[in-house]
Amino acid sequence: MPVIGIDLGTTNSLAAVWKDGHEVLIPNRFGSYLTPSVVTEEDGAVLVGIVAKEKRPLYPERSAASFKRLMGTNRKIYLGSRGFTPQELSAMVLRQLKQDAEEFLGEAVEEAVISVPAYFNDEQRFATKQAGLLAGLRVERLVNEPSAAALAYRSIHEENDETFLVIDFGGGTLDVSVVECFDQVVEIMAVAGDNHLGGDDFDQRIAEHFCREHKIERGSLKPAQWLTLLRSAEQCKRQLTEKDAGMMEWEGPEGKMGMILTQEDLIRIGAPLFKRMEAVVQKALRDASVGVDVIDRIVLVGGTCRMPVIRQYIRHFMDIAPVTEGNPDEIVARGTAIYGAIKERRAEIRDVLLTDICPFTLGIGVRDPSSQDLLLSPVIERNCVLPFSREQTYTPCSDTQTHVMIHIFQGESMHCSENLFLGTLHLDMPTAGSDSRFVKVRFTYDINGILEVEAVNHVGQKQRKVILNSHIRMSDKELEEKLCQLKNLNYISQEEEQVKYLLARADRLYQESLGRYREVVQNNSQWLCSLMDGKSLAELRAAKKQVEPIFDYLEEKLGLEKLT
Repeated sequence: MPVIGIDLGTTNSLAAVWKDGHEVLIPNRFGSYLTPSVVTEEDGAVLVGIVAKEKRPLYPERSAASFKRLMGTNRKIYLGSRGFTPQELSAMVLRQLKQDAEEFLGEAVEEAVISVPAYFNDEQRFATKQAGLLAGLRVERLVNEPSAAALAYRSIHEENDETFLVIDFGGGTLDVSVVECFDQVVEIMAVAGDNHLGGDDFDQRIAEHFCREHKIERGSLKPAQWLTLLRSAEQCKRQLTEKDAGMMEWEGPEGKMGMILTQEDLIRIGAPLFKRMEAVVQKALRDASVGVDVIDRIVLVGGTCRMPVIRQYIRHFMDIAPVTEGNPDEIVARGTAIYGAIKERRAEIRDVLLTDICPFTLGIGVRDPSSQDLLLSPVIERNCVLPFSREQTYTPCSDTQTHVMIHIFQGESMHCSENLFLGTLHLDMPTAGSDSRFVKVRFTYDINGILEVEAVNHVGQKQRKVILNSHIRMSDKELEEKLCQLKNLNYISQEEEQVKYLLARADRLYQESLGRYREVVQNNSQWLCSLMDGKSLAELRAAKKQVEPIFDYLEEKLGLEKLT
């Protein structure tokens, strides 16, 4: 039974598998490798992926996207009246990827390696594993996205020993890794990241710029209007990946509006985002204790790296021309498939070793006499190679203490209140031998992101605890209930889903077109609607084959007319 690799993205997700001696991308039911990370509810049915993305502007109050940014929280995201956690929505996406993989491979899939941003904290990583469980997948290993990209890059350039920088710039997150490759070893030297910086932020800035240009109050727009504006901004951004200028059009309350955006405009309105990107790169280099002169190559990963202004800016402040290897949207998924093959000990790749690191500092809180807040005492500092174990010795605050509470935190702030609280460990402190009472605290952090804390007092009494995320952790009973709930959601058949996708495209094309184009769209849409009730699967497949080329042609014509 194969272990698949999954790149669970903010904007798009995709899966891959090691097959016939190399990594292979898994197409979804629409023949595409990219599955939008979007979920929509319509008439009681749950839609996931490309159909949900098309439906989202029509049903903004019943749709969810970019929920990866909320992983690790218990925040409810509503599809109409029903609330879901980010991990439940992610599970719906993973479930669809799992089904597509099973159809592609012709066998059951039970285990996956899932990529996460390198800067995901402990709670976000746990939530990702939980999403896998809810999707019916066993997830023993998570791999950092730039680490997966480094593996895929190494598979292309096996002969080179070099130090390179991986800049993984996706729809919602930015990760930067300094990587050293030698022999069969891929060593991650340092990571840095920003979990709230990605292509979505450029869409937002373009849309806000459009509002300023046309004196539109952002708060006056309805959710559906804002989503269609964001979609137009994204289309304009995509035009700028191939041209010096892009045309943005939007049908507002006062009629049709337009705006031309140049590369220079994008640099200006995106300046704060570029500065944030540069700060992340500089931090990674500092933590790795290397200068720019040591970097042999800069490898770009993620869809946002398609933007020429991103490449130009990196070249400007690094003085190195960055490179892309194949499709930047796909390289992380390819790396997860390779990591899955390493885990399976496949003969072709079992000698490859990926050494990963701890992305955050882990420590305990110690008393600050001048403040009510605890100060962080680091035990394992960020960028230590995993697995890693370290011991520190502490003394009680008072000679009369009969026990100590060891508070465990993750983060980089001096003050524990600004870090992520992970848990506590209780240890008795006998009064015997009070002249030399102490506590030895050992942290052990493994390659699966599991932290074990052990404390030993001066008389040899010991307490040990595996730190788990209690506030988002479900009991076995709760997990079983959630699994049943998600399984029992009304998911439509593949054929119906593909017709619904064509109907959603028809709605959008009708809005974007005029005259005879509208007539063609309307006629085909009405015909498809008439087939939805009581028609056989064969008839639905035949209708799809007939209508899809017509819509493809119209979409191409409308795109060309907009650009000329």
